[in-house]
Amino acid sequence: MAFILVAAATLAPFVVMIATSLAGPAQIYEGGILPSPDLNAAVDNYRAALTEVPLLRYMANGAFVCAVILVLQVTIAAPAGYALAKLPFRGRPLMLAGVVLALMIPMQVPAIPLFLGVASLGLLNTYTSLIAPFVISAFALFLFRQFFLSYPDEVLDAARLDGFGELSIVWRLMVPAAWPAVAAFATISVINHWNDLYWPLVVITDTDMMTPPLGLVAFRATAESSGDVGALMAGGVIVTAPLVVAFLFLQRSLMRGLSASARA
Repeated sequence: MAFILVAAATLAPFVVMIATSLAGPAQIYEGGILPSPDLNAAVDNYRAALTEVPLLRYMANGAFVCAVILVLQVTIAAPAGYALAKLPFRGRPLMLAGVVLALMIPMQVPAIPLFLGVASLGLLNTYTSLIAPFVISAFALFLFRQFFLSYPDEVLDAARLDGFGELSIVWRLMVPAAWPAVAAFATISVINHWNDLYWPLVVITDTDMMTPPLGLVAFRATAESSGDVGALMAGGVIVTAPLVVAFLFLQRSLMRGLSASARA
């Protein structure tokens, strides 16, 4: 029963958002929490969300930023996690402690020095400013390290005898075997950066460079002043839908990757 209540409380805002996006102003302001749907009003709401602001442009920006961040994070975290898990070197415990410490530091803590650095380099309102602070992920390092710990050392020794270098072992053996961890991290990374409002709000003022959450904030000012709440909710549905679909397809990989890393 408790799980049902928690699920209902979690889903309630999304249900209200969808219902509002399908209703006209009269239904929204007079119909209570769940306004009755109106087909013509729903079409107008979604048309307004797609035409009054460049919502598809915002989503394209978000998709590009999330994809580049994910590729760079995996490219760096996979060999680093392998080194932390399988290669003995001086300072490894200290480095692992640093990774764990970094997991406890929220983005807001280094935001000011990061902003000053980005501004001094003239990178405000660029994709670089949206991507660069996130290319090294402490969570990815820790997740891959935990997953790689369970990989048999005998296989690695045999690969070295066959002439494999350490990077070849990472990309030809470890990463394919760690696909559940990669899928789990990809899901978490994309959701986090697609939904991120704080950092884009700091470094982006150009409309053409806005990501989905920041674009919705800009749209909100126009929609609320004109009373077009239905269009604002329609924009929220459009922005949220890709994440819901991706999560439904990847939820098993997410659970399998996280549970396998926890067992390690």
